[in-house]
Amino acid sequence: MHNFDKFIGCRFQKWSLSLFLGMTLLLTPSLPVPQTGQSDSQLRAQSPSVKQGDWPYFLGPLQTGISPETNLLDQFPEQGPPLLWEKKIGTGYSAPSVLGDKLVIHHRPDGEREGKEVIECVDASTGKEIWKYEYASDFRDPYGYNNGPRCSPLLTDKHCYTFGAQGKLYCLNLKDGSLVWHIDCLKEFDVPPGFFGVGSTPILEGNKLIVMVGGKPNSGMVAFDALTGKKLWENVGKDVWDGAATGWERLPKYKWRSNNKISSYSSPFAVNIHGKRHLLCLMRQGLVSLDPQDGSVNFKYWFRSMINDSVNAARPVVVDDKIFLSAAYQVGSALLQVNPDGKSYQEVWRNPTNMMTHWSTTIHHDGYLYGFSGRHERGATMRSVRLSDGKVMWETDGTEPVIGKVKRNALTGQFQWIDSGKTAPWPFYGRGSAILADNKFIVLGERGTLAIVKVDPEKFSEVCRTSFPQIKYPSWAAPVLAHKKLYLRSETHLLCLDFEKKPTK
Repeated sequence: MHNFDKFIGCRFQKWSLSLFLGMTLLLTPSLPVPQTGQSDSQLRAQSPSVKQGDWPYFLGPLQTGISPETNLLDQFPEQGPPLLWEKKIGTGYSAPSVLGDKLVIHHRPDGEREGKEVIECVDASTGKEIWKYEYASDFRDPYGYNNGPRCSPLLTDKHCYTFGAQGKLYCLNLKDGSLVWHIDCLKEFDVPPGFFGVGSTPILEGNKLIVMVGGKPNSGMVAFDALTGKKLWENVGKDVWDGAATGWERLPKYKWRSNNKISSYSSPFAVNIHGKRHLLCLMRQGLVSLDPQDGSVNFKYWFRSMINDSVNAARPVVVDDKIFLSAAYQVGSALLQVNPDGKSYQEVWRNPTNMMTHWSTTIHHDGYLYGFSGRHERGATMRSVRLSDGKVMWETDGTEPVIGKVKRNALTGQFQWIDSGKTAPWPFYGRGSAILADNKFIVLGERGTLAIVKVDPEKFSEVCRTSFPQIKYPSWAAPVLAHKKLYLRSETHLLCLDFEKKPTK
């Protein structure tokens, strides 16, 4: 197998119980202010129908992995929260999106319909199908990972937007799934083949649908009219990156070549900083800030691995006038501070090892960054990092709460609770994902371990954990929380769990 690791993982070898035992080593009741400088910025990207409890975009209502929902479970029993419904689905790494009573999931079925990508809308409370739209896809992942879509649906009161693994951009009527418009971006633009297909979820900025197309020579980012699909502007590519300073000894200035890739797997993010609107795009070469009105460049920052077979995948994190970036592949992280002119910045700090995010976006809360660091599943850890100076406050592989409580079945390879003999969750988180709500982190490990973790910058503290057989490796889509229901997605299933705190008797 090719030795290059995908932005969403590589499979690691099984290890013995003795090694496991030796490896001992996230919102207040009101809407938080974790990524500010943009209290109004998110509202401008939301349709009037978005209400508290909705999760209509990638990484939720604030597009940060943070939800303002409250009255959620503080803990759950060993068998986990109640399962409300489950649905067999096709492959993909895209998370579902929820608006009101509608949930949309984008997937690639097996069997007779394997040659299609499916956009499916179901009742969020029951899983019952409302409508379904299919289109042809013959995408094959070059490295043997699944062939489904990677981008999450974007929902408004009238429309559903999706971006498939082959760059097919669709706008559907949310009510009935009828086609409004579509664009085959790989045909319309000169897009070099990506490592793992298309994986950057578009965002909505006013009437503009902003898409990381990755076209040459200068169509890395493209804005379309959200209602018609008409191209409004394009930018980023040769003109931005040719001759850019890299800081690399062997290649101090970047030399543009005709086959250069431009796009990454990181979704763009629109924010207000010092009263100026910034469209932050972490491209393959690094971060570029654009004016979303016309696509003109505010500033750029080289941020990529010296390894050719590498990707940027995590979204930028914004805290007031500061921008946090992180990547694996020997890159690490950096904190930039944007100057009041909006056209320049200062590098506050850069660290090659404190947070090496593979794909799941780090969450900021009260001056600390919480996320998953590590290129490989084996050795990856969840960490708390102080924003001001990048110091690692704690890290864990997730095994601490179950040391001495689980053992591995030599025949099945699965872990069991020692006291009951029942199947136990995988002890390691691996390169997990987390969302933050109701003053707690809801963590999903890449082998399906679901946990509640306290928000504490000084120490790791897990409250409880469980797992479901339908959610197994690779579980690389972050949990989705909507109207007190938690949705988990694997390569084969979509689960809906009741996460509401019930009144005590």
